[in-house]
Amino acid sequence: MNMMEAVKSVYSNYAKFSGRARRAEYWWFYLFYLIVYLVLGVVDSLLFGTTTTGDGSFSASTDTPILSGIFALGSLIPNLAVGVRRLHDINRRGWWLLIALIPLVGIIILIVWLAKAGDKGPNQYGGDPISGEGEGPAEPSYSETSIPKV
Repeated sequence: MNMMEAVKSVYSNYAKFSGRARRAEYWWFYLFYLIVYLVLGVVDSLLFGTTTTGDGSFSASTDTPILSGIFALGSLIPNLAVGVRRLHDINRRGWWLLIALIPLVGIIILIVWLAKAGDKGPNQYGGDPISGEGEGPAEPSYSETSIPKV
């Protein structure tokens, strides 16, 4: 999966909080998000900010991040959704995203989890996205010995 495939996948699953997301999908989208946000921040500073020049230096700053703010707001739900699906891939509930609210330690734990390889095979949140086993919760397999006789 490359960056454009990841971005297309995340935005086409805009508010899909079920299923699983591969590491590549999450991290390519996150890199795309950071690049676009930083570029829009620079554009905000140049268009709407205060510029200072002097002695061969130049600086621009803004207190009103209009373009980057619109982008961040529009990407909030997809960011949360892909984060939840990424946690599902390592068999954790989406609510674990809130661990990032714990200063320093929480964000470190979350980054480690998000960088961890996903579970091989289906888990309670769906099929393995790498092997393409499908979406939805994993179906339990029943054998004749596990079905009680009535």
